[in-house]
Amino acid sequence: MAESTHPDARNAGSAADIRSKLAAVKFDVPKDRVKSPSESRETSPAKPASQADYLTVKSRLHERLLDEIDTSQLLAQGEEALAEQVEDFIARVLDMEDLPLNEEERERIVEDLKEETLGVGPLAPLVADPAVTDILVNRYDRVYVERYGKIERVGIRFHDNAHLVRIIQRIAARVGRRIDESSPMVDARLPDGSRVNATLPPITIDGPTLSIRRFGRKRLNRQELMKLGMFSPAIYQFLEIVVKARRNIVVSGGTGAGKSTFLGAVCEAIPPDERVITIEDAAELILDQEHVIRKETRPINIEGQGRITARDLVINSLRMRPDRIIVGEVRGAEALDMLQAMNTGHDGSLTTIHANSPRDAISRLETMVLMAGMELPSRAIREQIASAIDIIVYVRRFDDGVRRVERVSELTGMEEQTPQLQDLFVFHQTGRDGKKIQGHFSSTGIVPRFAHELRERGWEIPFEMFRRPAEGGA
Repeated sequence: MAESTHPDARNAGSAADIRSKLAAVKFDVPKDRVKSPSESRETSPAKPASQADYLTVKSRLHERLLDEIDTSQLLAQGEEALAEQVEDFIARVLDMEDLPLNEEERERIVEDLKEETLGVGPLAPLVADPAVTDILVNRYDRVYVERYGKIERVGIRFHDNAHLVRIIQRIAARVGRRIDESSPMVDARLPDGSRVNATLPPITIDGPTLSIRRFGRKRLNRQELMKLGMFSPAIYQFLEIVVKARRNIVVSGGTGAGKSTFLGAVCEAIPPDERVITIEDAAELILDQEHVIRKETRPINIEGQGRITARDLVINSLRMRPDRIIVGEVRGAEALDMLQAMNTGHDGSLTTIHANSPRDAISRLETMVLMAGMELPSRAIREQIASAIDIIVYVRRFDDGVRRVERVSELTGMEEQTPQLQDLFVFHQTGRDGKKIQGHFSSTGIVPRFAHELRERGWEIPFEMFRRPAEGGA
């Protein structure tokens, strides 16, 4: 009886037969097409790394870099020491490790990692763009900018939320501020003076946010603002007289209207021999005068102590023999102390306030005085305001993106319980040329009440600037 053969044995035998038959087959292949494995690796072009690969490598190296360097100690020593250590780290890693990057990306990653460690990371091109006035990060992958008064989304993004948080914390640390889960909001500034606001969850539900209000590396002076159409020569000539005559000015307007920019231009008229003290939440005013002391508020520290408010700084400034006090923006109880300073010999002070009209500015000041906790009657507060403030300037960003002085008003006093205002200069809109608003500045024909007093004191007041034109601008 024939022996049965196991199926596995038959399969193994047939596979061996097939291999032996294939090995016996010869193919005629041209020699110039035959290459060894090593030759194939050497001559094959390097496959370029994708954008995703580049971002992954950069993120991984950045985390290693942060683990390796003592960031807090190096920040205390200065940015030059930090830059030197970053360059040493990158050079060492590129020499010792085989990274999936082509030559162009290797050169780029050096600058990117330096910017990640020292600067604002992926936002660096936007910060360098002079056309960008606002940078708005809603979350790590949604970045918007404002150019020429219009908001648009850009393709720049962070690696993830943790990457965005690192950038925010570094910006805050450079100006002595902190932001974390226990203190999830911060106001700070960049080295060029740009204003920064940042928040972390749970304050913002969808992730960290970052808002940067950009200011130019050079302050726009009065001539440049005049060319941009912010005000007319007659308006500036009048305000220059008001500043030199030590009258108190309040600049009002909405967010992004150009209040701080306009305030900086008005401050050009301050005589160079006067002692000026500025008080701001985030120092951004740039003054040309030499005798300037800049003060900045401070939030509470990690122990819940050390908070220094604008009110504290106003009170402290009164003991420093100031000729003028400039409050970058009055927004709380410091309004009472500022008004008292204006009424007790510190003439020529200037400030800004969020308000939608000169009348609204007076109402907001009254509300802020009440925030000081003083049980003062409304009439007493209004009398204090009417006595302290001489001129209220209202600036506005129009829908064509141009920031203009819409009106200059004089606060003339009280009538019964109502502060009295009279417009001296206004902007009249006459039409449009495409998206551009057409109009002109003109005087109202009203001469301010203090003009005659100044003339009696020897000031040269050209009354023709107040003459109402038959047509045309001021």
